[in-house]
Amino acid sequence: MRNLENAARLTSAAVAPATPVSTLAEDVHAGLLSRPRSLPPKYFYDDRGSELFEAICRTREYYPSRTEAALLAAHGREIIEYARCDHMLELGSGSSRKTRHLLDACDALGHACSYWPFDVSAQMMLDAGAALVHDYEWLSVHALIGDYTGGLDNLPLPSSGRRLIVFLGGTLGNFEPGPAQQMLEQIASLMRDDDQLLLGVDRVKDSATLEAAYDDAEGITAEFNRNVLRVLNRELGADFPVDSYRHRAVFDREHNRIEMRLGAQKAHRVTLPTLDTAIDMDAGEEIVTEFSHKFTPGSLAAMLQAAGLEVNRHFEADGGAYSLVLAGRQS
Repeated sequence: MRNLENAARLTSAAVAPATPVSTLAEDVHAGLLSRPRSLPPKYFYDDRGSELFEAICRTREYYPSRTEAALLAAHGREIIEYARCDHMLELGSGSSRKTRHLLDACDALGHACSYWPFDVSAQMMLDAGAALVHDYEWLSVHALIGDYTGGLDNLPLPSSGRRLIVFLGGTLGNFEPGPAQQMLEQIASLMRDDDQLLLGVDRVKDSATLEAAYDDAEGITAEFNRNVLRVLNRELGADFPVDSYRHRAVFDREHNRIEMRLGAQKAHRVTLPTLDTAIDMDAGEEIVTEFSHKFTPGSLAAMLQAAGLEVNRHFEADGGAYSLVLAGRQS
């Protein structure tokens, strides 16, 4: 009977993109067939890549995940008391691991809300949702399956009640400044006067700490980065010599961003049968696979203000290493 009750509290719905979402072949054509060469970071996260990222989060050097989790644990009650949400919507929810800090705060306060995770991986969300409804008897989970980079216009949001939109993991930093601003504007357009956005972003700091976080001593991040070439080999029939590429993480202080790169250690030709083409990689030539922008309090506040939002609460890690902000619509 308990299992049936749990199942009734876990539902799902597919969310169609509001704007076209490019395919792997289209992204490869746009990013690899011209110089400088690049790939979007979303292709890191096949099954193997997701496992590697979980391992990265456990490394000594990768502070963002544990720092954000510590902030959520320390300030979860204050966040929930301020937001007083009836519904919690999370963009890019993944395994919902860190969200449990917010649900624990709800539990401690006797404050029930529904949880609406939104991500592209249906199985991951359903597995996480099943665990959540088991662990929180008051919780209902409505998993939204889709790609939030395709826009938020088609989200089937609850029409009544206060909503807390959760966007964690420093994910906003993976967007270029223009698209990041557009994402915040889309979020703001969903919000009513009593809704709140909980946003987690990494902060600008010394280059050594940032570069070490993206190039751990165990080489897990390097393997994670090279795995994207395995995705291309598998999905497009390409023949990248994966182990011949060197991982690099460089902090570009002019743009306040970490750049993850894969460098060819020798000249070679890569065939891409699905695209009916080939590319010639020079020795030392690099493919940029990820930008991770870092923020200052000023740059973060400016982006939110430009999107029509204002900071209501700002929770900072020691030394300003990381920020969680609660933001609402400008009054």
